[in-house]
Amino acid sequence: MSVIPRGEPAGLDDTDDPRRWWALVIIALAQLMVVLDATIVNIAMPSAQRALGISDGNRQWMITAYTVAFGGLLLLGGRIADLAGRRRTFVAGLAGFAAASALGGAATTSGMLFGARALQGAFAAVLAPSALSLLTTTFTRPGERGRAFGVYGALAGSGSAIGLLAGGLLTEYLNWRWCLYVNVPIAVCAVVGGLVLLPAGPRHPGARLDVPGALLGCGGLVTLVYGFSEAEPRGWTDPLVLALFAAGAALLGAFVWWQARAPQPLLPLHIVRDRDRAGCFVTMTLAVIGMFGLFLFLTYYLQVVLGYSPLRTGLGYLPLTATIVVCSTQISARLLPRVAPRLLIVPGLLLAAGGMAILTRITVDSDYTTAILPGLVLLGLGMGLTFMPVFATATADVAPRDSGVTSATVNTSQQVGGSIGTALLNTIATSSATAYLAAHLPDPARRPLVVREGVVHGYTVAIWWAAGVMLLAGLVAWVTVRAAAPAHGTRGTPLSRDVRRP
Repeated sequence: MSVIPRGEPAGLDDTDDPRRWWALVIIALAQLMVVLDATIVNIAMPSAQRALGISDGNRQWMITAYTVAFGGLLLLGGRIADLAGRRRTFVAGLAGFAAASALGGAATTSGMLFGARALQGAFAAVLAPSALSLLTTTFTRPGERGRAFGVYGALAGSGSAIGLLAGGLLTEYLNWRWCLYVNVPIAVCAVVGGLVLLPAGPRHPGARLDVPGALLGCGGLVTLVYGFSEAEPRGWTDPLVLALFAAGAALLGAFVWWQARAPQPLLPLHIVRDRDRAGCFVTMTLAVIGMFGLFLFLTYYLQVVLGYSPLRTGLGYLPLTATIVVCSTQISARLLPRVAPRLLIVPGLLLAAGGMAILTRITVDSDYTTAILPGLVLLGLGMGLTFMPVFATATADVAPRDSGVTSATVNTSQQVGGSIGTALLNTIATSSATAYLAAHLPDPARRPLVVREGVVHGYTVAIWWAAGVMLLAGLVAWVTVRAAAPAHGTRGTPLSRDVRRP
């Protein structure tokens, strides 16, 4: 049984209200929208670039404007959810996200599109922690919690691939603007469902927002994520990139110092002092580094090297998406109540690393069925085993008043990991391709083929690095995540370390 502190209303689960499963549909729908929007624009980028006259140097902002705002503002969004009430911030985040999406779809200039993407990220930073904390407080029993987090983990793991598939379909049959417009009807449905089905939740009118903490934490994360985004076009030794890293580290250091002294901290440090939870945060960051980098390379490989259309490229990710969903809902969700989380997470990361190792065999004329499909299926199995127990363990045993900021920290791990993975692995791929070309271009007649071989060589080197990062994530999970199975162990019991009774 999970203990709710005095003064906090119980979630829907405690009243056995059957509407809680419909509430899960609404929460999952909102989370899917947020996750897939990080990648749905990828396949549409060439079309949007031509339509709005965006330069090659600036096209990255179609992606990074979203991820910088999202990753940098998540902690603030999580604390706002705790103070103002989770349903209120959930609905407000959905409404703002829909408006920003409509603005981006109607963009007539590059600045208008980049600004709309940044607004999407800001509202996503309010929406995502509200969605996860609603899930945490609505489903408190181990069996039902496992099934609910199975669905959530499936969407978190497959959302990026679903975004690539949706982007291909919309770009091929409509146009790039619908990659943004599609969010409007989804958000409207989620708003109506949220108002009808979700519990209002508590407010804390006497509590105050930690303004210095918000400025330091959000400023540090925005600066750090911005530094990683600029490392891709500028290089890791560029003075601006180094200055951004130094400033981000200094701001985050000052943030930690202040959180230990603030009367009402933005991120209570007992949340990250928990060994299992901290291990899940680091594991999530490392796993997403590898996964996002792979999506980037594989998308360009399929379209540029093999000549796939946007639709065919999106369909190429369908086996990965299906495998993640099935594994999360039918394997992880059923095993987690009886199995220690790390016994799912570590094998999952090993499978994911194995899938990436298979993908390093790609060549300029590889066959999808033999060279790509097996790797995607293994990666899907691994991510399906990993994401669900990471989310469930990271948010277990958190007092309801801290569930928003804890959920925000999990999502921050994802966004920071995605930004690092895109910049780090893209830099490795580019430098490896350049070195290959320098060594293999003695004969000008072979130049077109060698250029393609060099590009693929860069991808395979970067994928090997991604596989190594996955193995490192598995090692971190094995060493740090010691929680027992929810049905047998200490997490979720009345002796929770993080549930402080007034």
